[in-house]
Amino acid sequence: MIRILLAEDQVMVRQGLRAMIETDPEIVVVGEADNGREAVQLCEKQAIDVAILDIRMPEMDGIEAAKIIRSRFPQIKILMLTTFDDNHLVMEALKLGVNGYMLKNGDTQSLIRSIKSAISGGLSLEDKVAAKVVPALLQTEEEESIDPTITPRERAILTCIGEGLNNKEVAERLGLSVGTVKNQTSHILDKLELRDRTQLAIYAIRHHLI
Repeated sequence: MIRILLAEDQVMVRQGLRAMIETDPEIVVVGEADNGREAVQLCEKQAIDVAILDIRMPEMDGIEAAKIIRSRFPQIKILMLTTFDDNHLVMEALKLGVNGYMLKNGDTQSLIRSIKSAISGGLSLEDKVAAKVVPALLQTEEEESIDPTITPRERAILTCIGEGLNNKEVAERLGLSVGTVKNQTSHILDKLELRDRTQLAIYAIRHHLI
């Protein structure tokens, strides 16, 4: 069972999201919060697998809550939720290492797919979000060359991660074992001195690997 924390300050929106999420028998909402501060407190008290955070909340917004949760509870996956497809907010959330960024007007299946993708190590960006953030990621002041120590296999894995694939999907595409993909991903993180798969995805996009 996937345990969800849902942080959204509008009660009716939160109730609607909960109803959508719990149409899947493998997912249950175990905690609800009105703001980021309550969300962090719930993470301290309950076992949470995925925290879904509205990016704009009173007292403490979703960005600040994500920073704290990432620091204190690194095992918790984080999905950001908003009605604002704002480039700056998207970039800030992605740089924190969140596992996805969704718009509130998305459908039930997209929401559930994002949750399951986060659990399996994937990165989810809704099409409208990706359409705005990918060009922003490609805007660099000068051409960036890929690290010369990256091997062809590692380059292929980076490309897959940049496309948002999880370990199982990468393994299937490249004909590798899931264990090999995990080990290679760890090596890439060490080489590039990056923190997580989200930063690897951003690296892949910026270096035109997808």
